[in-house]
Amino acid sequence: MKIKKILVVDDDKNICELLNLYLKKEGFEVVFAYDGSSAVSKAREEVPNLIVLDVMMPIINGWEACKLIRQFTDVPIIMLTALDTTENKVQGLNIGADDYIVKPFEPVEVVARINAHLRRAEKQDSESVSDSNTSSEISIDNLSINLEKYEVKLNGKLVPDLKPKEIQLLFFFLSNKNQVFSREQLLDKVWGYEYFGGTRTVDVHVKSLREKLSSSKNKWEIKTIWNVGYKFEVQ
Repeated sequence: MKIKKILVVDDDKNICELLNLYLKKEGFEVVFAYDGSSAVSKAREEVPNLIVLDVMMPIINGWEACKLIRQFTDVPIIMLTALDTTENKVQGLNIGADDYIVKPFEPVEVVARINAHLRRAEKQDSESVSDSNTSSEISIDNLSINLEKYEVKLNGKLVPDLKPKEIQLLFFFLSNKNQVFSREQLLDKVWGYEYFGGTRTVDVHVKSLREKLSSSKNKWEIKTIWNVGYKFEVQ
């Protein structure tokens, strides 16, 4: 089995050393960065399987680093920070983070979440291989998705700035049009059943999709079914 590589990014070297101790005990290879700019470079050069990313760092902060990293990789990112407000958590999810752990933390919880996200990623990779004969393109009315290229077109024009998870969620909606799904079911199907984040992340991604795909020509909508969840409704 290939050893998994974890990129830990924090300007507090004591935290890095603490996580290094626990992660190496679990059999991981660990690499470090101590500022946001180095984090982006290491993420590109080292090709880690998962990134633990602090927010308050020198040069560029974790928010900006996360956005830059998301431009070239979809590996799981766990934000690790003392900022514990709902707004901070929503901001992290909006820019592409997969999970959010508040300092002070228990190292065993961080390791557990890392393992869970890696299992989910492996499961998704396995499902992608098993579904290789299934079409990766789907179109409904004026909306089309190519999941291989991670491209979405609306009215024939490429939609910019869509996050990978937004595209995956949209592809799932189109593949299951007019079906109602709870937030928990969407977390299971799109994020993976071991996702540690709350159902709020579904709301954040749906809101973002609605804003980015707004058009007077749409004959469909991502409809909220109150007290249940969402459905992709086609007229």
